Amino acid sequence: TLGRSLIVSALHAFLDILYGTSLLAVPTLESAAAEAQKVGFVWVEATPSLIVGEIKEKAAINKIEAVRTGGFWYGRDGAGAAAGKKAGPNEKIFYHMHGGGFVMGSAHPSNSSAVACFNSLLEHTGVSRIFALEYRISVAPPFGSEGPFPAALIDAIAGYRYLVQDVGFLPENIVSGDSAGGSLAHAVVRYFSLYNIPNLPVPGAFLALSPTVDWGCTHKGPGSSMERNSRSDFVHPIFTSGYTYRALQGNLPDDEIAQSPWVSPGSLSLASTKELFAGFPKTCIVSGGAEMTLDPMRTMKDRMESTIGSENVTYIEVAGSTHDILTQVWHEPERTETLKKIGAWIVSA
Repeated sequence: TLGRSLIVSALHAFLDILYGTSLLAVPTLESAAAEAQKVGFVWVEATPSLIVGEIKEKAAINKIEAVRTGGFWYGRDGAGAAAGKKAGPNEKIFYHMHGGGFVMGSAHPSNSSAVACFNSLLEHTGVSRIFALEYRISVAPPFGSEGPFPAALIDAIAGYRYLVQDVGFLPENIVSGDSAGGSLAHAVVRYFSLYNIPNLPVPGAFLALSPTVDWGCTHKGPGSSMERNSRSDFVHPIFTSGYTYRALQGNLPDDEIAQSPWVSPGSLSLASTKELFAGFPKTCIVSGGAEMTLDPMRTMKDRMESTIGSENVTYIEVAGSTHDILTQVWHEPERTETLKKIGAWIVSA
């Protein structure tokens, strides 16, 4: 419709301005802690002893250490009532990683698009609480240089330990994420499926909302979704600038991010896709038919089905939908219809 076209054009222009000037600043952890009861904030302690294997090696190359981070609780009874309350018997939870291309965004209540996503999930899925991690964002020149891969993943590992061991949730919870957060949520599941971390088994289910899974933009050329959907989606500046790629890369080799199964599981440049998703739980992937990154999401879906079986992968492709539909309150009735499908999947997962 004309209205949707105008909204998409406005969002595209807004991102063009951001990537041409400076990205949006996010509230500091300290400012959130100062109003913790109001915003549902809690601290999450660093877990350096849990960082092993390839992630420990990449962290050393990029000089990334495990540090204290934090997160925000959301619930039907309000942030204050939800924050840090011990898990009920068999209570399910969304462990959410916000979007923002790894370089911006926040789970703070001041982020209206994230809050719209949280509120809709709470309304339609039967899950009563969400814990949204405030992971480190990545920065590259000309805005500075900090937080490259695997900083966000190290934070997300700490957040998972917090939920399971401090708050008492069984690993049969729900891991979710939208946009770049979907890629990060995937990395969390991959980490615990690859490494036998004592008392921290693989999460029980994985929900990926418009996950960005091909940061090297290997799905390109005539007929690709990157080209055919460039006018129907608003994320074009995120990929044409190459900023996220540089911000994640840090000191890693030039082709690392494009070929990394941790951040680009939908890439066509992976050295091997055999058993790429081995050990993954039941998964639901939500994509939009009008998204520029549709092809990589389809590739990820196909690879998952070949590894864990099509019966364990629910794929919801919303015709005509732009990127990250759950954050777009104007995208009705498709948005509510998608939420109902997610709710049905959670019941069966």
